Amino acid sequence: MTFTTTRRALTHSLVAMALIGTALTTLPGAAMAETFNALRSNDLIWSFFISNYLLGKDPPAFDLLFWNADQTRMPKALHLDYLRQMYGANALAKGQFEIGGLTADLSKVEIPLYFQASREDHIAPMNSVYRSAKLFGGKDVTFTLAGSGHIAGVINAPAAKKYQHWTNPALPATLAEWQADAVEHPGSWWEHWSAWLGARSGAQIPARDPAKGPLKPIEPAPGSYVKVKS
Repeated sequence: MTFTTTRRALTHSLVAMALIGTALTTLPGAAMAETFNALRSNDLIWSFFISNYLLGKDPPAFDLLFWNADQTRMPKALHLDYLRQMYGANALAKGQFEIGGLTADLSKVEIPLYFQASREDHIAPMNSVYRSAKLFGGKDVTFTLAGSGHIAGVINAPAAKKYQHWTNPALPATLAEWQADAVEHPGSWWEHWSAWLGARSGAQIPARDPAKGPLKPIEPAPGSYVKVKS
């Protein structure tokens, strides 16, 4: 399933880039969005076609989908190289990814790492995330599995009291082994992550006031850039 999803994503993205042609130097945000929508066409394309077009219903207000509509443009050369190297050749996982004349070797990274995967994630499948966690050389590597999918599984504030998450301090050879001994907890994974950070961080300090800094604040958060349509 992971292989199929990955190859499908690669194919859609490369086709999108081919359709752009050589005249443009960036991948339009709309092309990026359509690529990911195609991975779950029943949910992200046809459900809206039926509800909005055929049945004439207005789409319900949904904060996560509104946020998700803030599409991302990427430089064409960067995107093509990323797809071919990371997806096609899997060069980073194999220790063969070169950048700036250097080869990236994840096994030499020994800083504390926290990996979060979502059980129904169709873009970063949980098996792929788990295998990624196993590539690093440090002993302080934590993997946590959350309920739901790519967006809702991550953006899940504790106050919502939604979904669940699983923890297991061990990191055995496979995800199936990890799941066999994992403990299920109700609600968001954020509190587990916060405790993990707290144990590895210094004392808390008051939040910085931008108005008291050396630079004059431009405008209130989140800034006018969020209103720019891609």
